[in-house]
Amino acid sequence: MPVQPRHPVPADAPADALGAPPADGAPVDHAAGLAHFNSLPFAAAEAAFLECCGSLRWAHRMAAHRPYPDLGALLAASDEAGYDLAAGDIAEALAAEPAPCLHHDAPRAAHLALRAAHAAYESRFGHTFVICLDAHGPSQHVDQVLAGIRVRMEHDVDEERAVTAEELRRLARRRIVELMTADRGRNEPL
Repeated sequence: MPVQPRHPVPADAPADALGAPPADGAPVDHAAGLAHFNSLPFAAAEAAFLECCGSLRWAHRMAAHRPYPDLGALLAASDEAGYDLAAGDIAEALAAEPAPCLHHDAPRAAHLALRAAHAAYESRFGHTFVICLDAHGPSQHVDQVLAGIRVRMEHDVDEERAVTAEELRRLARRRIVELMTADRGRNEPL
């Protein structure tokens, strides 16, 4: 299960909503992170993009199309590159996704239920289950993942491939926003 972002952003949020301050009230300066990111050497930018989506083709394309004028353009480019991924690229991205996990204080039954659900999903579709949980708080993650797996187990392979690709695009968007805010308050490289 993906880690909840520090500043969740719905995948379909308009570009201007992405600059809204987080719940802690501190302003988010995407422009500074983006300027720094645009100036990174190609290999460093590509490696950072690989953390957002595990497809080398996607990461290479994203790094090659820099500089991005603003966060909205970067996210639009991410979506476009995501829609262009071939089945092999999606498989590569899925293989790079982290294994699902829960906080250690989650009940043992929750860990067991998630493991069983993930195993059933992987057996049916041949890859890890991915879901973007930006719209849900951490206390809802287990229920949302279990519900998502239950619903998606009813899909045929082609339908699930499309849903999985969309979830990967949403995760990439969220991770890009996190990447552009990662150096907030620091002068370190991203």
